[in-house]
Amino acid sequence: MNITIVGIGYVGLSLAVLLAQEHDVKAFDIDQSKVDAVNNRISPISDAEIEEYMSTKQLNLQATTDGTVAYTDAEFIVIAVPTNYDPTLNYFDTSILDATITDITNINPDATMIIKSTIPVGYTESARKRFNTDNIIFSPEFLREGRALYDNLYPSRIIIGEQSERAELFGKMLLSVALKDDVPVLYTGSTEAEAVKLFANTFLALRVSFFNELDTYAELRGLDTAQIIEGVCHDPRIGSTYNNPSFGYGGYCLPKDTKQLFANFNDVPSNLIGAIVDANRTRKDHISEQILAMNPNIVGIFRLTMKAGSDNFRQSSIQGVMKRLKAKGVEVVVYEPALDEDHFYRSKVVRDKDEFFATCDVIVANRFSPELEPVRHKVYTRDIFERD
Repeated sequence: MNITIVGIGYVGLSLAVLLAQEHDVKAFDIDQSKVDAVNNRISPISDAEIEEYMSTKQLNLQATTDGTVAYTDAEFIVIAVPTNYDPTLNYFDTSILDATITDITNINPDATMIIKSTIPVGYTESARKRFNTDNIIFSPEFLREGRALYDNLYPSRIIIGEQSERAELFGKMLLSVALKDDVPVLYTGSTEAEAVKLFANTFLALRVSFFNELDTYAELRGLDTAQIIEGVCHDPRIGSTYNNPSFGYGGYCLPKDTKQLFANFNDVPSNLIGAIVDANRTRKDHISEQILAMNPNIVGIFRLTMKAGSDNFRQSSIQGVMKRLKAKGVEVVVYEPALDEDHFYRSKVVRDKDEFFATCDVIVANRFSPELEPVRHKVYTRDIFERD
């Protein structure tokens, strides 16, 4: 089939690579550098499986910055563009998504649009009315940055927000290229599918926040965090995922999805959802206070990335800690190989690792790295298990 993927981020690119094994896929993006990379079979993002498939598999994949070329003749158009949370409006900013749907309906109104962007509950239903089309379907993604293609090859479940032949066809397309057997496929209402996405991510944020608060308690009481977590998590009803303490949940999805879900609760009785949002702020306050208690003159931020194995530092929790330290007048320097700039939010970027180690009184690391072993005595981290 002719399929177009809009957006060459980790969601869009992983789907493009996945589907291009069996279908003719065009990947559309306004970033020429990403388009050039894909056409040269180089992954513009850090993802081991995407890099492997792009270099070793026969893929029917072509990238373009031309919307007309991308949309014309496409039977399915998968939209994976950003929808950032607007704190002023307390709502996702869907302007890029809206503009994309407008362009598609003008160029190829018969195409079935599959939205993979995260959206507010009720968006699909309202969009069908606003754009006067029934060709919009929401299908949530459940992908980890850095392992997005892996999660498409071995999906926990596939959810498509429509009960129809075309929805089943799209579901079969995803199943046919998955390597996992017996993948659950759910065909739901559009609004229910939207709710699944936000509630799933908010539950993950809840787990992160729970184990972070457990760690805060243990740290302040002088207890062994690892012993407590291991004892708790051997209960099979609780399990051992998302249990390694951090500076807070971060990245592209969890901060904005929790806030959006909380906004959707504005007229619904609740306590828990808002507490999850508040807990993340409290955790970063606590981490900052612990670092300030060491009375450092210069604090080094070791990597800005949101987690191990990712090259993304959008909304990473360590940036929240960094801003709090700077607000208290502490000098902060940054070591981040992924940065080309000499300064990051008016903090000096130190490129030489040995200089960075020597300069800092305290080195703050959300995730410990073997690179830090020589200066472990300077490192402040809550990475108890040194993983994920």
